[in-house]
Amino acid sequence: MSYPPPIYHGDTGEVSAVIRPDAATPELVYPNGGRVHYLSTGASTGGLFGLYRWEFAQGVSGPDPHFHRTMTESFYILSGEVEIYSGREWVTTRPGDYVHVPAGGLHGFKHRADEPASMLLHFAPGASREPYFEGLARLAAGETMTDAERDEFMQQHDNLWVE
Repeated sequence: MSYPPPIYHGDTGEVSAVIRPDAATPELVYPNGGRVHYLSTGASTGGLFGLYRWEFAQGVSGPDPHFHRTMTESFYILSGEVEIYSGREWVTTRPGDYVHVPAGGLHGFKHRADEPASMLLHFAPGASREPYFEGLARLAAGETMTDAERDEFMQQHDNLWVE
C-alpha cells in the first residue's frame, strides 16, 4: 500500500491539534433557525478537506438535485432523518448512515420532518464553501439576485443544478 507524499517534514511532531467543544457557537445561523458549524474549513486544512456540522431547523429545507465538478461530498447523519437523493431516488437516511458522492455524482438533500436533524458534510478537496453557505443565508433572509446573478453565484461555487 502506498501513501501520498508527506505533508509534514519535521522530525519531532508539533503541538497543533484543534479541539472544538460541542457547545461552540455556530458560525452561521439561517433565518429559519438552521445552523452551520465550520468544523474544519478548506483554509484551515490547507485545502485537503472541509468539514461542517449542519443542524436543520424544523420544516422543509435543503438543496434539490445537483452535482459538483471540483469536489466530492459526503454525508454522515448524526440525528433525525434526512432524505438524500442518490441520483436515482430520494432515500431516507438516519443516524449512523453515511453517503459518499464522487465529483460529478448527482445528489441533493432534504429535511422534511418536524423533528430536528443534523449531519456532517465533508468536501474534498477543501473548497471554500463558507461564502456559498453565507450567500444562501442572505438569500433566505430576503436578499435578491437577478437570474444572471444567481447563475453566476452557483457557477462560482460549483453547484450545477439538474431537473
